[in-house]
Amino acid sequence: MASGLLLLLDDIASIMDDVAVLTKTTVSKTAGVLGDDLALNAQQVSGVTASRELPIVWAVAKGSAFNKALLIPGALMLSWATPWAIGPLMVAGGSFLCFEGCEKIAHKLFHSKHDDQAHHAQHLEVLTTAEVDVAQAEKTKIAGAIRTDFILSAEIVVIALDIVEKEPLVTRFIVLTGVGVLMTVGVYGLVAAIVKIDDLGEYLVKKSGAAKQIGRFLLGAAPYLMKFLSIAGTAAMFFVGGGILVHKSETLHHWIEHAQHVAAEVPVIGGVLETVTKMALDGAVGIAAGSVVLAVVVMVKKLWFSKGK
Repeated sequence: MASGLLLLLDDIASIMDDVAVLTKTTVSKTAGVLGDDLALNAQQVSGVTASRELPIVWAVAKGSAFNKALLIPGALMLSWATPWAIGPLMVAGGSFLCFEGCEKIAHKLFHSKHDDQAHHAQHLEVLTTAEVDVAQAEKTKIAGAIRTDFILSAEIVVIALDIVEKEPLVTRFIVLTGVGVLMTVGVYGLVAAIVKIDDLGEYLVKKSGAAKQIGRFLLGAAPYLMKFLSIAGTAAMFFVGGGILVHKSETLHHWIEHAQHVAAEVPVIGGVLETVTKMALDGAVGIAAGSVVLAVVVMVKKLWFSKGK
């Protein structure tokens, strides 16, 4: 009886050790999506009163947890019933990430600042002149954020599933659940901190000495932090999306691996150059793939609207 219990404990310890290693690997692979996730969710609370920022973040966080509660069992069922579908889903998810990145860049390039300001002014005019139900507007904003989170959560779950697809079902479930919890708590905890940076800065500015200086720094840094997150999020789309496509293409994977080996042989900076080469080539693949998908989407839209006229 005692020996059986010891064997059981040994099995449990072995599983938990595998889970810890796999969770660490999975989090590192999916962390690239977080820049985009942080930027998008932090932007969702822009334009709302300070007193409603944290309630909105909390509402979206609960929606995100519900999204993952749906996605994780669905992903496990998919890996059991149709494991062959994981690869195509990875390619579709990677292509979508690259497309989103190219769409953002295209918007910046082909939409002037004047057009964006005019649209924003029109939106503000509607809000100030029409009888707007504030509670309903907030619900609409939360619903949109949860929909965005669903797409990003699906990308995270599919990437994680690809890493653990050969592991036992129990291990897959624990790893996916652990990653889901870490991502939700981490992302929305950081979002809550980011949206309150300016409030903290205003509070500290009213103090004296070092606190006052820190407050001024935070107030000045907050807009730049949001801009950095937006840029980092867009770059992450290409690195992560391109990396997924490279991983699923034997030819591209072999070619980039060879380029890494060549870079690694450079004296002194070989290690750094190897990493930079990998990121640069993954990003280049992501930009190329996203451009193709964007061109197809634009063409389909033009054909669709031309038929409607």
